[in-house]
Amino acid sequence: MTLKHRFTPPLYLRHAHIQSGLNSVGPRKVRANRLAEAMESESLILTTPAGVRLAAEFDRTSERKSPSKRALVILIHGWEGSSKSAYQVTTAKYLIDHGFDVLRLNLRDHGDTQHLNKALFNSTMIQEVGDAIESFLGQHSYGPVFLTGFSLGGNFTLRIAADRGLALGLSAAVAISPPVDPVNAMAALNNGSFIYRKYFMYRWTKSLRKKLHHFPEYDFGPQLESAKTFAQLNEFFVPRHTEFDDADSYFRSYALTGDRLKELAIPGYLITAADDPIVPVEDLDKINCPKNLKLEVYAYGGHCGFILNLKAHSYMEPRLVELFDGHLDSPQI
Repeated sequence: MTLKHRFTPPLYLRHAHIQSGLNSVGPRKVRANRLAEAMESESLILTTPAGVRLAAEFDRTSERKSPSKRALVILIHGWEGSSKSAYQVTTAKYLIDHGFDVLRLNLRDHGDTQHLNKALFNSTMIQEVGDAIESFLGQHSYGPVFLTGFSLGGNFTLRIAADRGLALGLSAAVAISPPVDPVNAMAALNNGSFIYRKYFMYRWTKSLRKKLHHFPEYDFGPQLESAKTFAQLNEFFVPRHTEFDDADSYFRSYALTGDRLKELAIPGYLITAADDPIVPVEDLDKINCPKNLKLEVYAYGGHCGFILNLKAHSYMEPRLVELFDGHLDSPQI
């Protein structure tokens, strides 16, 4: 595995936890809140043929500020993030300023959308995400269309691109810090810093409480209140609210390992950092890489961070523009 060194943050920003934290909080969050107020986003509800409803924010390029490239970038957030997460907003703004329209899509039960669908979210639900994208594209005309995801959204991105990238007319797909082997990612989360465990446990249980508020017939309140670990929640929810008997088989069902991506027929990019505290970089060796998938591994960056400076600008924003610009004139397969 070759490490690429195009991204080299200042010494005081190199620690993986600093990189990971600045992705969503601190100066990036402050800047995102300011940008969101000025971004005239259009809120959408995309309905699939199966009746699933997913929310999204649609941002158009302003011809007054930047010539439109007549291209669309679809962004998918990470687990317990949303279309309004700081990294989603700042990335969208950077793309808009460089001529791309942007659709920020929410996964089921994310972004305060627990009321839109009764069934609980799980990470195998790529069909409805692809269907929502297809629904949007059926109502809007674009040339190049790019799909990009962060963390779990990156995992969704690569699976959707492999399964139906051609059918959706995607020009390229980019996954940033995606979990490759979710079993190992969960182990890293459990064995790593308590800050990540506390953060995700808080976000997940908060989401489940919202779900219970809208659908009290689920009646999982006692289990939710008594659970103290991810394992306890998974032991309860996986066999009851997914098609899997246990957490291990559930996690393995959405892994990117082996030949899972062998049908990838469009250009794909998997970008990650060797110091990612949540996604073990060694898991990349478990992918039987198809010829259309390129790996970019950086020495630093943490989990989805790649932070350049104290204003929390991310190297991934110009990198995405660079990648997408390289495919603007490429004929769709």
